[in-house]
Amino acid sequence: MSPIDYLQFVLAPQVVNGLALGVAVVLVALGLTIIFGMLDVINMSHGEFYAIGAYAALALGAAGIGFWFLLVLVPVLMIPLGMAAERLLIRPVFDTKDRHVTTLLVTFGLGLIVEDVLKVIFGANTQRPPTPIPGASEFFGIILPNYRLFLILVGAAIVLGVAFVVYKTRLGAMVRAAAFDRNMAASLGVPVSLVYAGTFAFGVGLAGLAGVLLAPIYSVFPTMGRDFILLAFTVVIVGGMGSIWGAVVAGLLLTQVQALASLVISPVWTDPIVFGTMVAFLVFRPQGLFGRLGHA
Repeated sequence: MSPIDYLQFVLAPQVVNGLALGVAVVLVALGLTIIFGMLDVINMSHGEFYAIGAYAALALGAAGIGFWFLLVLVPVLMIPLGMAAERLLIRPVFDTKDRHVTTLLVTFGLGLIVEDVLKVIFGANTQRPPTPIPGASEFFGIILPNYRLFLILVGAAIVLGVAFVVYKTRLGAMVRAAAFDRNMAASLGVPVSLVYAGTFAFGVGLAGLAGVLLAPIYSVFPTMGRDFILLAFTVVIVGGMGSIWGAVVAGLLLTQVQALASLVISPVWTDPIVFGTMVAFLVFRPQGLFGRLGHA
């Protein structure tokens, strides 16, 4: 195979597939990193909220609601669920001495419960909603699925929208102030408790939106949250816990490493490379690439 053919038919499609996976991981990691940056809570049930979003899209789609309306409806429905989880589970243990361990265990338990509930309601079999944008397009001789192109564009728009809200609006300033020093923010009139609950719910809504967007590609099954959550945690740690731009850069970088490394080594070794990178960051640069929300 000539170098040009290798570039066109092997390397370029792999890069695009890695980019689509990177956008998918960033969408899942975005809510996770916002919740951690704001609340200092490692939400182990984030993958299950992502699964709930996917199942909600599947059930509502089967009831006749169109995919485009689901992109708005499911995240909106997830917000009260996130508010309830924050108020009923996170808030009671938030001010305890062992907050980090306690909230981690509480959300881990919640994730296990949600996973079993999904199995009881929907069964253990894998389901796959129809692709809302079928077909493929050709760019410079490279055939690319239309829905993956749509996912890349929508993912970029969502990241920019979230970054605008967090970094350029009064609401975002309140969130960053509460993340930096909640006592100081409270003394300045910021409703910290409401901001915390709203931020957690916003992160859960983003997980639900990711579930709607990714279900047509990665299918829907009760343990689907586990597939992405480990990679999403790696992205959050490498990018900087709580950093939006860090999640974007780390998500795209690590998935490209995964995609390109699989061309030269067995795919079974790509995961150890990615998770080894996470371990290296925890040891040598625990603040990640971009630091934390409100601190950078």
